[in-house]
Amino acid sequence: METIASFVEWLGEDRGLALGGLLIGAAFGFFAQRSQFCLRAAVVEVARARSGPKLAVWLLAFSAAVLATQSLQLAGQFETNDVRQLASQGSLSGAAIGGLLFGIGMVLARGCSSRLLVLAANGNLRALLSGLIFAVTAQASMTGILSPWREALANLWTIDGGSARDLLALTGFGRTGGLVFGLAWLAAGIWFAHRHRVKAWGWIGGIGAGLMVAAAWWFTYRLAGLLFVTMPVQSLSFTGPSADVLMLVLSPPGQALNFDLGMVPGVFLGSFIAALLARELKLEGFQGGHAMRRYIVGALLMGFGGMLAGGCAVGAGVSGAAVFALTAWVTLTAMWLGASLTDWLVDREHAASLRASAAPGLP
Repeated sequence: METIASFVEWLGEDRGLALGGLLIGAAFGFFAQRSQFCLRAAVVEVARARSGPKLAVWLLAFSAAVLATQSLQLAGQFETNDVRQLASQGSLSGAAIGGLLFGIGMVLARGCSSRLLVLAANGNLRALLSGLIFAVTAQASMTGILSPWREALANLWTIDGGSARDLLALTGFGRTGGLVFGLAWLAAGIWFAHRHRVKAWGWIGGIGAGLMVAAAWWFTYRLAGLLFVTMPVQSLSFTGPSADVLMLVLSPPGQALNFDLGMVPGVFLGSFIAALLARELKLEGFQGGHAMRRYIVGALLMGFGGMLAGGCAVGAGVSGAAVFALTAWVTLTAMWLGASLTDWLVDREHAASLRASAAPGLP
């Protein structure tokens, strides 16, 4: 605690918060790039009944986030009293509809919002364009032209904050139950990783990415107890933060810094460094107009869906799930359903038709 106090006193509140976000984000970006952490890839493996290394990496990251977050709570190093995903009113309709839209979008764009940021840092121009469209749509959904639609859908079914949004309280499992749950998923991740011979960076990167989710919870919680101004206790997320970074670039200089404004550039920087060290920097563009339309539609759906659901594949699917927020689990489930259905309707059927047309001698 004294170290954090000295850190904030040395830099100032805003810059200390942003630098913490930058460092945690950079570590997440580095681990995510080296492990190829991606919810879409994990869902596609499961949807096609061929679970493999991508699912193993996601499970390792997910379980590490859950275990570390719950351990911090049991040790008295983190409390969820002021966490937005639990304390404030939530929307079950927004979680379900937004999660479905986000899941559809991440398959069309071939990556969730965090994955697009990681790939853009490696030179993927498709991911760069999709990420920009995602950020613009998120901002339009938050306060712009799409906000009335978001509010109307979110108000269809709301839920009070507090214990009504806490799955551990609702089920009576408590923090120990959350820890046991995380251990079960860790065991599943280890089993899949061994079975599919996941390489060392898959293990290290997957677990490291998950630990950064817990690190963000711990850092913002501790800093909130030191600052004289009210600040949110939060973890890694990419929907609202991407919109905030976009507005920072477009707005006049002088905007106050915060955790998100350091975290998003940090993820980009960490992924760039990882790709540079691994010699994986490579410019990649679109392959035809059809592919561009697909990515644009996917980014639009993710931007609106993520803002409606209150989180992305990391913000709701890992950060929110790690504190057992009911709406986050609804969002994560909806993302899996939307992505699986889209893969079956779009990618798997398309791949099957291509194989059939290429097979010689068939009537």
